[in-house]
Amino acid sequence: MNRSSERLLIEGDAGAIETELDYPGIDQPRGVALVAHPHPLYGGALENKVAQTLAWTLRDLGYVALRPNFRGVGQSAGVHDKGIGETDDLQRVATWASERFGNESTVLAGFSFGSYVQVRLAQRIAVERMTLVGTAVGRVSGDREYAAAHVPNDTIVIHGELDDTVPLANVLAWAAPQDLPVVVIPGADHFFHRRLHIIRGIVKRAWPSLP
Repeated sequence: MNRSSERLLIEGDAGAIETELDYPGIDQPRGVALVAHPHPLYGGALENKVAQTLAWTLRDLGYVALRPNFRGVGQSAGVHDKGIGETDDLQRVATWASERFGNESTVLAGFSFGSYVQVRLAQRIAVERMTLVGTAVGRVSGDREYAAAHVPNDTIVIHGELDDTVPLANVLAWAAPQDLPVVVIPGADHFFHRRLHIIRGIVKRAWPSLP
């Protein structure tokens, strides 16, 4: 299989879910990775640079990476549903991918609001591993509140030291009861400007190598 990408529509409860697929350049992908973008009401879309970085990193690690657009973004039908319908949609995409590629479990990755949705999804499906960046938890800018469940203890959690959208203290307070390590990128804001390569390096170093 040559490394390539395609964009297609997957049917969800609210209609079409526009999804970008990035294929690794190997004959037998090691699985499927589902990547979720940030808040759609604040410009989040599958083209978001952090979401792209996560998808392309997981692609390079041997996974077929899927990046859906949340409801109301791009060609995805529906309207924003505060994470509820978005979780249903990601589950639908995960089911579609499982049927198409035959994987039994899925890697989940997300950025900001996308991380919150992935934490919700992890309560429903079999998950191989998770990577969460700028995780929306607690009270964040815009007077929004996110209550996130616990996650597997091998979850990779990355946050910016100077994040003024989701304060680092929120993530540390969420992680502490789980004994969950948090990788803090010094000087990084919520959008990790000029630090995407650091995210890529953290994930690759923490991931088992291809056999």
